[in-house]
Amino acid sequence: MNKKELVDAIAGKVGDKRTATEAVNAVLDAIQSAVASGDKVSITGFGAFEMVHKPARTARNPSTGAEIKVAESWAPKFRPGSDFKELVNEGGKKAAKK
Repeated sequence: MNKKELVDAIAGKVGDKRTATEAVNAVLDAIQSAVASGDKVSITGFGAFEMVHKPARTARNPSTGAEIKVAESWAPKFRPGSDFKELVNEGGKKAAKK
């Protein structure tokens, strides 16, 4: 599901596409802004978004084997909540039976 499909799914519940688009954009902007400023966003049952530090390291180019220095960076991270994990596991069992 992409953003357009998400908006369409929400539009069916809130009534119109414009309201759904504004709602999806507002939620995504709020999560992105909070995580970028270093805050953790936890949505009970769904999961948590946070920023993690990746220290500088040495890696290897897989095709040449040459060492490459990778600079330190910050990255967003998502950890699913227990309800989300349970739902995915049930869906995975159903998909495996097909």
